[in-house]
Parts: sequence; structure tokens; C-alpha cells
Amino acid sequence: MQAFISGFLLSFGLIMAIGSQNAFVLRQGIRGQHVLPLVLTCAISDALLITAGVVGFAQIIAMVPWLDQAMRYSGALFLLIYGAISMRSAFRGQAEGLNPVDQADSPLWPTILTCLALTWLNPHVYLDTVVLLGTVSSQYDPMAWSFGMGAASASFVFFFSLGYGAQILRPVFAKPTSWRVLDGLVALIMWSIAAGLLFGR
Repeated sequence: MQAFISGFLLSFGLIMAIGSQNAFVLRQGIRGQHVLPLVLTCAISDALLITAGVVGFAQIIAMVPWLDQAMRYSGALFLLIYGAISMRSAFRGQAEGLNPVDQADSPLWPTILTCLALTWLNPHVYLDTVVLLGTVSSQYDPMAWSFGMGAASASFVFFFSLGYGAQILRPVFAKPTSWRVLDGLVALIMWSIAAGLLFGR
């Protein structure tokens, strides 16, 4: 139980940092679109990465030095493009407020693919889940799996809370201005993470 709780708390603390994935889930949660598939995609992805870290996949990544560079530049390019799209939405004068009756759902699979790209093309997620959590889990051997289960559970708790808790903000986003501000903040988050990937080291 101690290993489980330690894994839960450490993982929850890492996930709470505002990032591109969280911003995307928050936006879709406010819109009330495809929330369950999205939070499951994020949580299951984290669980797979944490499992890879617990079984020692971090050592494989260390043996493939070009993988880190490829992930960094691919992720940065994707974030720059996504940020540009969000900033364009922020400056559009015809932005409409959230009306659950008139709001048309965005297609499911493009939304899921965007979420997968924000997750798997982000090198930081590998550092947090595979490398950091994987390394810490070794300290709890032979209870490393309990640590990993706790870390994975934190992902499910966080993303379900974020996706469904965001609906509390729906009245605020009935105003077009609120959406424009959110889109602008999302763009800045995407660009700042991209800059960190390109110039952080």
C-alpha cells in the first residue's frame, strides 16, 4: 500500500502541470465533446508508458539516442501548428459562444488522433512516465508493480476529473470572448512547450 500511495502521489503531481495534453482535454471537456473517449485515451496511454517504465523500457530509450531527437522535433512541429490554429481561432471575430443545442460535434477520430499526437509526440511524457516513474519504481522492488498501479491510477483519477469537471465552466464559456481567451492561452501553452523542446537544451 505504501508503494501504491507513493506512485499515486508522484504521478498525480507530475500530471497536474499545465501542458498541451491537459489544455486539449480541458477545452473538449468544456465543449462536452467526446469526453469519455478522450480521458480514456489519455489515461490508458499513461498507463502503457508507466508499465514500460516499470519493466525497464527506459534502458531501451537510452540505447537509441536518435529517438529522443526525432520525438523532440516532431513534437515541436506539431505543437507549433496546433498553436497557430488555436491563435487563429482566438482572433476570429465570428467566434460563437457555447450553445449545447446548436453546437455541432467535432468528428471523433480526428479528435482522438489529435489527443494521441499531443500525448505520444511529447518527449516530456516519456521523461515523466517511462524514465522518472520507471526509475523510482525500482526503489520499491519487489513491489514495483504496486508503485506502477498507483501511478497509473492517478492518471485515471486526474483525467476523468479534468474532463468532466471542466463542464462546470460551461456557463462561463457561453460568451464568445471566453472562448477567444481560452484559445489564446492554449496557443501560448503550445508555443511555449514547442520552444522548450527546440531550445531547452
